[in-house]
Amino acid sequence: MRPRPRRPHPGTGTDTGPTDTARRIIRLNYGFQLLFNLLWWMPVFYAYQKAAGLSDGQIFGIQSIYYVAFCLFEIPTGLIADRIGTRNCLRAGAVVMTAANLAPVVSASYTGFLVHFLAIAAGRSLTSGAASAYLYDGLRAEKCDEHYLRAEGTARALGLAAKIVCWPLVGPLMSVVHAAPYVLSAASAAGSLACAVMLPRLAATDGGTGKAADRADGGRRSGAFLRDAGFALRCVASSRWLALVMVQGVAVFTLSRICQVNLFQPILLENGIAEASHGGVLAAMTVAEAVASARPQWLSRRLPPVAWISILSLALAGALAAMTLGGPWAVVALLCLFAAATGFAFPIQRKLVNDAVPAHAPRATLLSVESIVDRAVCALAAIAAGAYLSAGQLDALLWHSALATAVLLGVFQLVLHSGVVTRGQDKQQAAAPPGALRAGTDVS
Repeated sequence: MRPRPRRPHPGTGTDTGPTDTARRIIRLNYGFQLLFNLLWWMPVFYAYQKAAGLSDGQIFGIQSIYYVAFCLFEIPTGLIADRIGTRNCLRAGAVVMTAANLAPVVSASYTGFLVHFLAIAAGRSLTSGAASAYLYDGLRAEKCDEHYLRAEGTARALGLAAKIVCWPLVGPLMSVVHAAPYVLSAASAAGSLACAVMLPRLAATDGGTGKAADRADGGRRSGAFLRDAGFALRCVASSRWLALVMVQGVAVFTLSRICQVNLFQPILLENGIAEASHGGVLAAMTVAEAVASARPQWLSRRLPPVAWISILSLALAGALAAMTLGGPWAVVALLCLFAAATGFAFPIQRKLVNDAVPAHAPRATLLSVESIVDRAVCALAAIAAGAYLSAGQLDALLWHSALATAVLLGVFQLVLHSGVVTRGQDKQQAAAPPGALRAGTDVS
């Protein structure tokens, strides 16, 4: 059945709605992102592992191994996505994630939890670039590019909303079935697999059928993955705009991760907010982030997206610095403001990077490169944060983080306005070699 043409929105003569195929892609992406990232065990995994007999050293050692593994998996899984198709990569990721969540049920031991987190790293890295690449290319194939930003933001918002609803249920469910958090996480991952299976196949965008065959053959040639990795790095090196956009996004990712994961409880405890209230503060922050993620279009179009990322990065830095000056209620308000700025920034940054990817470049691989850069800087920042906290210098850490962000963004603006980099996509600077990958085109 042929999809119906796009229909104008009521009361407008120019704006058009998504096609039926685009709607299907958007809705299934919502389901996939929500279910794949719905980790029921997240609020209790530390206590669960302690109850299983693991020491603090073992628990945090596994976490360190997880972050290292995630970075190591990013490049090969991005290359796999560009070789076998992003849709197939999403299916593979969902299968791995389902198995990963069952590992602690089968073996609640150090080995079981280590296998669990290694598989989580593999499953998440399989989808980290592929999900965004599939959505972007799917909507572009349907000539519905203008709906990407809202679709990306809404998917993130729905995932956050699901966590708000589901996480409070974990405690009561564990009292009935101790392994319930992991069983439910596996069931959610299996649901994401069903969504991935129902995703429509993307038509080739090169105007012919030969490229898919070339890509399939290329995947079997010796050294193909190394050539693809080299091609992806050449794309970054030759596209100054893409490299610059990736660097700008580091501030948003690092600040959000460090504040919301590593510094969340230290900040609250430093300001006299008892542990019993931490869950309520986290819920308020998640609501603020979910609302902002769902409505990035609320930001004025008078400024380009790249300017908004700089402004939002400065807002994150300013909120961190201001937390050193206010009392408990001011800190809670600033944390919610911080979360809202993060919610606005992530979908805009993801669209910026997607728009900057040169023609014929391996999109999923390049998105994995961005993820590696973000997580590598975040890992260094986490080490620095630990040193500051050990020395009892939380306020200094917040101020120095804000100043470092301001310096990074100042350098970014100087480069941007120097004329060295042209605003927009360097479409021709990374010309594809014969048989080059076409990211997001399925061969299944």
